[in-house]
Amino acid sequence: MQENATEVTAAGIARLAGVGRAAVSNWRRRHADFPKPVGGTDTSPSFALTEVEEWLRAQGKLAEVPLRERVWQQLAGHPAGPVTALLHAGSALLLVHDRPTEWLALAAADDDALAERLPAALESVLTPRFGHPTERALPTPAPRRLQPSVPLIRGAAELAAELGARATFAFLLGRHLDANPRQYTLTPPGPAELMAALAGPAATALDPACGTGALLRAVRALAPRPGQRLYGQDATAELAALAALRLALDGRDDQAAAPAIRTTAADTLRHDALGDVRADVVLAHPPFNERGWGHDELAYDPRWEYGFPARTESELAWVQHALARLKDGGTAVLLMPPAVASRRSGRRIRADLLRRGALRAVIALPAGAVPPNNIPLHLWVLRRPAAAAPAAPELLLVDTTSLSAAGDVREQRAWAAVRDAALDAWRTFDRAGTLTERPGLARSVPVIELLDDEVDLAPARRLPPPAAAGGAAELTAVREQLTDTLRLTTDRTPQDATPAASPARWPQTTIGELARAGALTLHSAATSAPAGRADAHARVAVLTDHDVLTGSAPSGTPTGGAPESAPVLLEAGDVVVPVVGGGATARVVDEATAGAALGRGLALLRPDPAALDPWFLAGFLRGTANNRQASSYASTATRLDVRRLQLPRLPLAEQAGYGARFRSLAAFEEALRTAARLGDQLVQGLHDGLTDGVLEP
Repeated sequence: MQENATEVTAAGIARLAGVGRAAVSNWRRRHADFPKPVGGTDTSPSFALTEVEEWLRAQGKLAEVPLRERVWQQLAGHPAGPVTALLHAGSALLLVHDRPTEWLALAAADDDALAERLPAALESVLTPRFGHPTERALPTPAPRRLQPSVPLIRGAAELAAELGARATFAFLLGRHLDANPRQYTLTPPGPAELMAALAGPAATALDPACGTGALLRAVRALAPRPGQRLYGQDATAELAALAALRLALDGRDDQAAAPAIRTTAADTLRHDALGDVRADVVLAHPPFNERGWGHDELAYDPRWEYGFPARTESELAWVQHALARLKDGGTAVLLMPPAVASRRSGRRIRADLLRRGALRAVIALPAGAVPPNNIPLHLWVLRRPAAAAPAAPELLLVDTTSLSAAGDVREQRAWAAVRDAALDAWRTFDRAGTLTERPGLARSVPVIELLDDEVDLAPARRLPPPAAAGGAAELTAVREQLTDTLRLTTDRTPQDATPAASPARWPQTTIGELARAGALTLHSAATSAPAGRADAHARVAVLTDHDVLTGSAPSGTPTGGAPESAPVLLEAGDVVVPVVGGGATARVVDEATAGAALGRGLALLRPDPAALDPWFLAGFLRGTANNRQASSYASTATRLDVRRLQLPRLPLAEQAGYGARFRSLAAFEEALRTAARLGDQLVQGLHDGLTDGVLEP
């Protein structure tokens, strides 16, 4: 076997062959010629990708490894790690994009010659884009380090011929981030776009804690312009390099008169490598609650224009760093933990920010908008005061936390309400310097009112509540609607079930067997949609696992970057099952949901109407015992192997009888959900009305 060959785990083999992990375990036990482990551990061994491909092909279990999957496995199993593999592949994709003819000439050489010649070609592309090697975070790899990456680079270039270089890198980076969510502090696209919109268009933008470049990407997406310059710094060298590649391969301007993207790797507070930059806009999602941010060695740093931050106030150090890197009149938007608005140790700095007009708005986001999802983070909007300009007399406070009642704020409709409310309040305030009060949502507060002993800037403590649940009239309407729903629930309550003379003993089949027989087809979010449907539906709503569990309408949005494949579009009569998290749930797609795209973490079963009743199918899939025998358990989650779920072999006429009963149970369940929602709304509204004095006891 070749040294430093790409390795693949059992989970990767399962993806290659389109089977569950249990099947891979069976192959290892039953086939003496199955490839031997070459790495990993006893509980999680890894295998040589080339040997696995040969074995699968010889067994007739794999006609050809899909190109996307092969490239991904080469990246994920790279001997130097996936991040190094991403940097090598991304640099080569930049060469493919900028100088395709030069790449074709290089690719004609054998692997050893390609590894020797590639660094010089990469240098000729990286320097014009990112500056001299001493100034940039992305190094030019040496031939020895490139050698193990040559198969990956060739595969990525082949995929780029199909998708384009930019889409290929977006696919690889997006899949890496999805596979390693705990390794990165990511700013979701929605909040990143909101931060960029609050800051406004910029010719020069800086992110001093850039991570993978999401905020700088949002700045450019807001208002791309020729000559726009993007600067980023991160303490992790690999992240700063990934950010540079991501921005370069995601941009619209291929070349600029001078490097338009500059990222550096260093601790921003201790070693500010971009001290010469004065930006129109600074966006940042800095690390929170750092104790070792440099308090002892930075006591006399000129950036502390508004006061020296306490050891426990690292966030206020980031705030002042952002202000120091702005041009006069420039705007900064930073994500902050809510404690920064009220901690006693930071009140003097908050007071000085207010007195001098540097802090312009504090916007409270709902919990779940940005990780960590259990904390409602704040956005601070700051503006560097221009010389001799009078201080702003008012501060805008916005509290969007109540808007999350429309649903999970990570979903499209709920987030749109948050974004629109925050932007409308800020733009009105920014134009006029004041804002007519919007009860419970937004208020511009005179600075003099805030300069008390606490200097508490938490929006929830300064905003009067709205009228209780919209007032007494709306409470009456909710009560009437609840009464009607409870009556409907009573009508739909299942009648006494007739006990069977003896437990039924039906002949059983499995979903896998039904799929092989053609009685149904199986789809997941990573499989291809029916022909002709891919591009026309790129922006359809996505049915998420949360939607299935709660019985709500499709609320997700397509993920950013290149899609791994065309979306799977739902049709009426499909049955959708969550595969992660445990619990017995199945949903029959109705006409209102048809046309949405299938989300991740869901399996779609499309029954043949001549063979299977969809309500019969969904009802039996929800059986507790059925789910238990088809589930596998990891340390943190339960996963359902849909192919192992069982179904009785019954004639279509008998299926229809069971299907009708299951359908009535679904209607009863939906009525219960509606009643619970309305009941919660009524109870909270009455509490608020009584405690606010709006209602008489």
